[in-house]
Amino acid sequence: MLITPGHLLAQINSPADLKKLDQAQLVQLCQELRQFIIDNVSIYGGHFGASLGVTELTVALHYVYNAPYDQIVWDVGHQAYGHKILTGRRDVFHTNRVYKGISGFPKRKESEYDAFGVGHSSTSVSAALGMAVASQYKGLEDKQHVAIIGDGALTGGIAFEGLNNAGVSNTNLLIVLNDNCMSIDPNVGALKDYLTDITTSKTYNRFKDDVWNLLGKLSKIGKNAQEIVSKVDTALKSALLSQSNLFESLNLRYFGPVDGHDVDHLVAVLNDLKQIKGPKILHCVTVKGKGYGPSESGNKTTWHSPGTFDKITGEIHKKVHEKPQPPKYQDVFGHTLVELAKQNPKIIGITPAMPSGSSMNIMMKEMPDRAFDVGIAEQHAVTFSAGLATQGLIPFCNIYSSFMQRAYDQVIHDVCIQDLPVNFCLDRAGFAGSDGPTHHGAYDLAFFRCIPNMIVAAPMNESELRNLMFTAQLPRKGQAFSIRYPRGQGVMPQWRTPFEAVEIGTGRKLRDGEEVAILTVGHIGNYAAEACDNLDKQGLRVAHYDMRFVKPLDEKMLHEIFGRFHKIITVEDGCVQGGFGSAVLEFMSDHHYTAQVKRLGIPDQVIEHGEQPELYQECGFGPAGIEEAVHLLVESVSRPR
Repeated sequence: MLITPGHLLAQINSPADLKKLDQAQLVQLCQELRQFIIDNVSIYGGHFGASLGVTELTVALHYVYNAPYDQIVWDVGHQAYGHKILTGRRDVFHTNRVYKGISGFPKRKESEYDAFGVGHSSTSVSAALGMAVASQYKGLEDKQHVAIIGDGALTGGIAFEGLNNAGVSNTNLLIVLNDNCMSIDPNVGALKDYLTDITTSKTYNRFKDDVWNLLGKLSKIGKNAQEIVSKVDTALKSALLSQSNLFESLNLRYFGPVDGHDVDHLVAVLNDLKQIKGPKILHCVTVKGKGYGPSESGNKTTWHSPGTFDKITGEIHKKVHEKPQPPKYQDVFGHTLVELAKQNPKIIGITPAMPSGSSMNIMMKEMPDRAFDVGIAEQHAVTFSAGLATQGLIPFCNIYSSFMQRAYDQVIHDVCIQDLPVNFCLDRAGFAGSDGPTHHGAYDLAFFRCIPNMIVAAPMNESELRNLMFTAQLPRKGQAFSIRYPRGQGVMPQWRTPFEAVEIGTGRKLRDGEEVAILTVGHIGNYAAEACDNLDKQGLRVAHYDMRFVKPLDEKMLHEIFGRFHKIITVEDGCVQGGFGSAVLEFMSDHHYTAQVKRLGIPDQVIEHGEQPELYQECGFGPAGIEEAVHLLVESVSRPR
């Protein structure tokens, strides 16, 4: 079902078409663009509130700036739907986040208007600054560079690093701060309080009108623009004598706060700011979900990515199942952590700005003094956890697998070198689905297993997750403990099993067989079990081992396997290079075994977005792919042992 755009929006296939409109038509265009997003997301799903909140800002940016020559860099990408629609992707927008369709995030390969690919937050300032320095180096003094960053993303460490560098760069850079007091969950920390103070400061606002009156004259002043800028600076400094301005202290000219939903004023301000040289920041105050009643007044976290919904009533559609459904792994984690924390007063929960996504919010609600959301700050979350561990506490640090990539040095330097017993629970391991390659947790098995003093485990089901978490909170001599699990549902509707300790480095034989042995780690083992059932019906009895641990490997079990089987298949929901299968090959080589080993997993390439079963099939390690691999091995001629 294709959504029909409004009269003005239907005429716009590029920013050049947008510039043909009279400025008086922009309010209507914003209404049509907002409605087009509502119509599409209500039917097809996707991120929602963030793009509605920047509709006017998006239109103003493309009306004023000359993209793609001027570089417009979006942070995270949740807010970039309007940008995609205005830059030639309106007619394919219904394929957003769908397998083989357009990406839900800006992507350089998709469009020349996507200046920088983004999926993780806080990168826009550094990227735009790099572009601005490059333009300066090449003598392109007229080229503009804009980074649009949310106040939630601003809590990321790299954002502060970029701001610090930008302030001494003297480049043609504008940083637009989209301030709506939200990331996915409500913002936390001192920065949130600071931005609230600066938008409500009577001292500041007493001078604000004078400042903008000066700016309003800028286009008429011409050669005397620098004098006006100087007056603006003086006015700002006077206004902020009693309240230090963070951005001014970093040598960034600060303008705002302005109403992020007044498109006419935004156009005027952006046109004026284009004439001011050097790095500067425009503080826009917006409302996440603006223009759609249920998202404006409802739970902002729910409306960040609500799935499909009735656009008239605002009722979010929920699947109705006849039978009890297994819970999501994240919810099993959240409830289990609370159970364990009630038994063990040393347990502390930590998450970097994903309390609802990781279900750490369950513990935060029940034990607010023992669960911490530290903001979009994965590096800090890891080192904060290390500090807790030095004092005898038991931290459970929950980070999405792909976000853990941002804290790799801290895991090595602050945790593992010091042999601290920090527990890492990696959500969204393996394929993350429609969020695509920026969110696929493809690498954690490989990048964690090479670190000393690190245990690497993956549960096959909810019961195993509970038992591994129980094991992780038991006393041990140092060593970090990584437990990874996928996005989505498990396999056990009745999942509240009694806790049992797992001997670290031991696997399980799930079924015996002949000729071929399948070795799996993690949830993907359920696909192998399905394949084994199908092979049984074909008369092929295949052995299946759930190894549970990638490090340490169950060497006793591996000796048994290589002693019995000539043909072995390893299956993992992670990269095949350096992962679980590679560990098995290393064991085979070290112990001088000879066998045919077929490794199944994520290949050495970027895998795009799509539903998880679609991606498993594409990469050849869904049930059908595992069956095919078994048949190929059975039909092959064995090498001599």
